[in-house]
Amino acid sequence: MAWYEQWFNRDEYEIVYQNRDEAEATKLADLVERVAAPEAGCSLLDVGCGRGRHAIEFARRGYQMTGLDLSERAITQARTRASEAGLEIEFIQGDMRNPVSEASFDGILNLFTAFGYFEDWADHQRAVDAMAKATRPGGFVVQDFLNAPFVEQGLVPEDERVVGETTIHQRRWIEDDRIRKELTFSRAEETHTFFESVALLRQPDFEKFYESAGLDIFALFGDYDGGLLSESSPRMILFSRRSAR
Repeated sequence: MAWYEQWFNRDEYEIVYQNRDEAEATKLADLVERVAAPEAGCSLLDVGCGRGRHAIEFARRGYQMTGLDLSERAITQARTRASEAGLEIEFIQGDMRNPVSEASFDGILNLFTAFGYFEDWADHQRAVDAMAKATRPGGFVVQDFLNAPFVEQGLVPEDERVVGETTIHQRRWIEDDRIRKELTFSRAEETHTFFESVALLRQPDFEKFYESAGLDIFALFGDYDGGLLSESSPRMILFSRRSAR
């Protein structure tokens, strides 16, 4: 079983990533509105939506939101959070490599490095193809991914912290052009270890994916404030459009 098929459904994942930055989601939504200029009330699909942080932010702004994620637990939590916020969002459990629909959405969002998980390069292309297929001609796709040079320069090999009664030890390294992480959870006499692994995809890689999928890049940024992309940028945010054909 691939790491992403089990890790996002675990209690341990909740412990590590319990403090997501809502202000960060707001800034990213601001950037999408400023650059892609989606029409009021248009339909957006959040691919790899997780617990719904970004989908909820966009729904609050009046967009018709749909969220897609492989994790059953993530989808359940996203539905609960949307309901508590009084928002109507359709959340679907599914694999991003399989198209949700054909030419149904005005825009596709794939945010906060919810990509690059696959070991097989062809699966990355399948995922981009599925996003493009779900987009209406002329619609936009936004991918917010890690910036490989920044990751390579600032890699922290090891750290440890305590959350409640649990000690979390994280070890990071780069191997086969992937950033890999080992997470060990220790509590009393119990120890559990999990792994994460994300491909260090770069701009030329996405350009190849997009060319094959019929997407044309029209803007690139290196942070949520809209700064220019450089080797020192923390993010790589790509805006593209589906060819109107």
